[in-house]
Amino acid sequence: MLVDSHCHLNFPDLASRMDDVRANMAANAVSHALLIGVNRPDYPAVRALAEQYDNFYATVGVHPDVQDSPDFSEDELVAEAQHPKVVGIGETGLDYYWCKGDLEWQRERFRRHIRAARRSGLPLVIHTRESAQDTLAVMREAGAEQAGGVMHCFTESWEVAEGALELGFYISFSGIVTFKNATALKEVARRVPLERLLVETDSPYLAPMPHRGKTNEPAYVRHVAAHVAELRGMTLEDLAAASTDNFFTLFAKASRGH
Repeated sequence: MLVDSHCHLNFPDLASRMDDVRANMAANAVSHALLIGVNRPDYPAVRALAEQYDNFYATVGVHPDVQDSPDFSEDELVAEAQHPKVVGIGETGLDYYWCKGDLEWQRERFRRHIRAARRSGLPLVIHTRESAQDTLAVMREAGAEQAGGVMHCFTESWEVAEGALELGFYISFSGIVTFKNATALKEVARRVPLERLLVETDSPYLAPMPHRGKTNEPAYVRHVAAHVAELRGMTLEDLAAASTDNFFTLFAKASRGH
């Protein structure tokens, strides 16, 4: 069985065809999915899907590139973390690609999420884009290693991966690793310790080969896992078993049961 450790199933192009999405998951042996909160207004829909389906889980947080969205306070994040189907804090982090100028507001939001994760005992789901060194610096400064978590949709260098691994974080690979030009990322996927590796889709974005350019969905995590397994000289079955064990180790509040 496989787990899609990061997807956005509340987005309209997936929410409108949920029966098909779930049937395709089952047909591809994708047993569970983690639905990621990215802003406050849409969070109730994310949580509702996790409540509705026993093999869906949710996270609570505000994405770093959503500057004008209403935010959660630290206490509100901690309160939401008590919900039985909320298993992580995020997506949080830093993004210097979409956001420019004085980004101290972004770093402060990231620190707030780290504090909430430490208080609640839930792991962090971290996004970093064109901000890797500052992301690691804030993680170190704010004690992110006390919460743990995952660097989602990893696209950075091996040096950045090492920095995250030293803090006890997991590394998650998306469909980007299947792209022909992702040479450096493929090397990272070969080197990450198996016990720290996750796979994801980031649906509806970043569909892997051979579906690149189409709407992504959790069933396609099988292509990500198969490619990573091939890079590492492993069987898909062994990679699936390891990444699934890793998911339930990291997101310990989630249950393997259906």
